[in-house]
Order: sequence, then C-alpha cells, then structure tokens
Amino acid sequence: MTYHLGLLVVAASLFLASTVLPAQATAGPPSAEESNNRALISRSFDAWRDGTGGPYDLLAEDAVWTITGNSLAAKTYPSREAFMSEVIRPFNARMRTRLVPTMRHLYAEGNTVIAFFDAKGETRDGQTYVNTYAWFLEMKDGRIVRAHAFFDSNAFDAFWRRVTPEAK
Repeated sequence: MTYHLGLLVVAASLFLASTVLPAQATAGPPSAEESNNRALISRSFDAWRDGTGGPYDLLAEDAVWTITGNSLAAKTYPSREAFMSEVIRPFNARMRTRLVPTMRHLYAEGNTVIAFFDAKGETRDGQTYVNTYAWFLEMKDGRIVRAHAFFDSNAFDAFWRRVTPEAK
C-alpha cells in the first residue's frame, strides 16, 4: 500500500511539473525571477544536504505551509513558527541522524519553485526513514511565503506513531 501511495505522489508531482515545463519551454529562457528563485531553493537544499542550513531558513514569518492529504500532520499551518513547532521540531526529535535530501528535479515558473526530492535518515529506534516529497513553494522577495507539500503519508504516519520525540 505504501508503495502505491508513493507512486501516486510521484505521478502527481511529475504530472504537475509537466504542465509547468512546456509553458516554460515555449516562453523562452527563464525570467530573472525564476532563475533567482530556483537558485535560492537549490542553495537551500544544498545547505540542508550538507548540514549547514536548509529551506526552512527561507520561510517568511507569516508563511503558510499546507501538508496535503490525510497524514497525521496534514493541515494548513498559518505561520513559520506553527509549522516549525508542530511538525519540524517534533520530526527532528524523532530522528537519531538528520534527514538528508537528494534532489531529483527542481522546476521554476514565475514565483513558484517545485522541489521533487527524496529524503532519508535514521530514526531514534534505529530504523531508516525514507520518503519522497514534492514541495510547491511560492516565493516573494527571496522568501517562501506559501508552500504545499506532498509525500507518502503512510510512511510518515508509521514513523510518527512508532517513534516518540526525544525530550529536550
């Protein structure tokens, strides 16, 4: 079941990305906004991979982050702090090693960047957490102001239920 949901996420992501690419290809070279936004997100993912930062550093304070689907974390978070305190910090507290992304594709059109990537890390109970993500990131003035995240909710929920956060 998890495999099929993962394929569904990948298929949906690629379908949505394919609707972006032909328009970009016929419109000519990317605009300065598209190039700048894509470069910002690319550098943030490189920093995340290298353990020196990450895309969450680009979140505006009033950024709205929506986790789509039916996972335990699926809802709209109305601010950077709400998202970080309800999802990212509890997620990281369940991990023995940090989550490391591997970018598959990065697309940009206008003020939107789509990041299609895998991420993997070791959980506090010694198992490997791995998931595939598609993030649709709306940018304004070099900051992420709105995001829609897609991932395999079965893999996430199994991890979220199984591993308790480490007390800090």
